[in-house]
Amino acid sequence: MRRPIVAEEMVWGGSRLQFQNEDQRLWFERCRERGWFAPGWPREYGGGGLTPKQARIVEEEMARLSCRQPQYNLGVWMLGPVLLEVGTEEQKREHLIPMMRGERRWCQGFSEPNAGSDLASLKTSARRVQDADGEAYIVNGSKIWTSYGDQADWMYALVRTDASARKQQGISFVLIDMHAPGVSVKPIELISGKSSFCEVFFDNVRVPVRQLVGPEGEGWAVAKKLLQHERAAMSKFAEGGAPSHDALAVARPYLQEAAPAQAAVWRDRLAAQLMDAHAFALTHQRVTAQAMARQDVSGPAAIMKLVQTEQEVAKYELLVQVMGLNGLSWEGEDFTALEHDICRQWLLTKTYTIGGGTSEVQLNIIAKRVLGLPA
Repeated sequence: MRRPIVAEEMVWGGSRLQFQNEDQRLWFERCRERGWFAPGWPREYGGGGLTPKQARIVEEEMARLSCRQPQYNLGVWMLGPVLLEVGTEEQKREHLIPMMRGERRWCQGFSEPNAGSDLASLKTSARRVQDADGEAYIVNGSKIWTSYGDQADWMYALVRTDASARKQQGISFVLIDMHAPGVSVKPIELISGKSSFCEVFFDNVRVPVRQLVGPEGEGWAVAKKLLQHERAAMSKFAEGGAPSHDALAVARPYLQEAAPAQAAVWRDRLAAQLMDAHAFALTHQRVTAQAMARQDVSGPAAIMKLVQTEQEVAKYELLVQVMGLNGLSWEGEDFTALEHDICRQWLLTKTYTIGGGTSEVQLNIIAKRVLGLPA
């Protein structure tokens, strides 16, 4: 559990929990027993009961030892902190405890076919009704670019509960059972050959009102809280050994074979990439410490999302150039498995600067909301 991970070995919590070997199962169960899926959560909800500083020490030591994440779960990393802050006691017990047992997998239902970067334009409707089983919302519409929607048990989603209100003011934040009648999912095939994104359709899906998080019509504020944790979730993949590549290790044999003049240029660009990555890691540590001190980190979080995704794009662009034609291999025995993997990852990085807010939109947010520049 300290070797570099590949995608097939990622343990995703949920009703379809699977282990490829005994070590994975033991690591998962022992971390679960200690509450280390979320060391800083209260014990009553399945967490470790540690202080923020203690929890960070646990995470830093795991990173130092190159330990894998015991489970990958967007519910734990993104929804959980929001429920701890604004959820009802009933919601906390219904949803947090299954997360901590690794029994429930979550996906995010924000973007829609005509509401991506302009998320406030979303159209998925939630009409409030009273029926034989109590108060509920009847949800109709669709979501797109839903990561692992076909594998998820539940979705946290933004829906429009008041069509007459101004954009953000008519939006609510609800929790939807993906196994409920009327929910259907269609995977989206990507150029990289990986289909982690999905379209999700809602046809008169009944959602009990008790699954409303925060006040009705104030879902935009709840979503903003959650998106602050999205940056932390993305860093979990970076810190916790999610599939990635050591740029220096990949590039070294190709640099040794390159012409001296070309190798010098690539070495210079590779050194710059490594320094940028190190600077980002230090910035992440600083922002984490500021968050622990309850300082406002919304500005740095917005900047970090932009920087991290752009750095990944630049890294794989450089690796493909260094590898030459070998970096464009797709299949066949004339190329190595690593070369096939680099090509696919290079193509996949094209999604990084789109998901979670495009780089262009992110730059506007930083300019207006962080730096206070005029429109």
